[in-house]
Amino acid sequence: MRFPFQKAFLLCAMTTMGLGSAKAQYAGHVSSYVMDARTGAVLSATDAELQRYPASLTKLMTLYLTFRALEAHQITLDEQVPVSIHASIQAPSKLGLVPGTKLTVEQGILGLVTKSANDAACALGEFLGGGDEVRFAQLMTQQARALGMVNTTFRNASGLPDPDQVTTAHDLALLSQHLIADFPQYYHYFNVPSFYFHRRMVPNHDPMLKIYAGADGLKTGYTDLAGHNLITSAQRGNVRLIGVVMGSPSNARRSMEMVALLDKGFADEGVAPQPLLHPAAPSGVLMASARRRGRFHHGFLLASSRPMEVADAPTAPRRYGRISHHGAAVRMVSVRHVVAHKKRSRHS
Repeated sequence: MRFPFQKAFLLCAMTTMGLGSAKAQYAGHVSSYVMDARTGAVLSATDAELQRYPASLTKLMTLYLTFRALEAHQITLDEQVPVSIHASIQAPSKLGLVPGTKLTVEQGILGLVTKSANDAACALGEFLGGGDEVRFAQLMTQQARALGMVNTTFRNASGLPDPDQVTTAHDLALLSQHLIADFPQYYHYFNVPSFYFHRRMVPNHDPMLKIYAGADGLKTGYTDLAGHNLITSAQRGNVRLIGVVMGSPSNARRSMEMVALLDKGFADEGVAPQPLLHPAAPSGVLMASARRRGRFHHGFLLASSRPMEVADAPTAPRRYGRISHHGAAVRMVSVRHVVAHKKRSRHS
């Protein structure tokens, strides 16, 4: 069998460095994994044990430890999280937190699941790690081992680049399975389309929530070295699947790959196919389609590839007041409201 030069070089590099090498990264080479969330059955796997940079998928472990602390009554959703200088200077995407101010634990959770805010992740990590993000990263790695994530090491709470922060598609599927099973009372946060923070609406980055029937979380991630990563859980009938895509070359491609993987997984589980969703598109959302090019044959909405906006930082410390909805400490917004709000803002 003849291989193109680039593929042959890639396979050679993988063999030479070993699948367990913490430094091994393979730009444009996709690792994927699909599992039944209830039974743990593996429906498909491609280089699922290959160590990759997790990028913002790291925040799933930050959230796991946050949920664990909430369940143990060590913290509360309304508890105030201080913002350090270190947290405030994290690279985008971010909420624009100012040192000396505070945000609530719930605002931190929502900042992670919607905007994938690195400053909020760092603040939560320092809060849970006794003021030290490095100590928190050690707790993250210990928790990973306890969950069976044997090929995962964490060095920070956000997923910003660190050569020693690595994981695998398989390990991230295990983490996602535990998030859903261990903390069902908090899983709904991953499906929040947006929330208000400092009178600004912060939309959810995850395109699968808009395009894939049954999708209700979990996380996107991207850095130059990691590529475009995505974890999605979707439920149809009594079947819930978890899909992981790592190292895709673009946001559009990773969404197409995830759709194809989940469609095949549901078909293998005997679940009837469903068409993709086509909601009204807010500004910054593009329509993309592919006409039966290989296994991709859907047309669907994809998030813009433009860099995500950094929230304006206040010029002086100010209080983070509670915004209530049905007893919760934040106002969550429907997709319809998001579209209407954006239409009004265009004419302001």
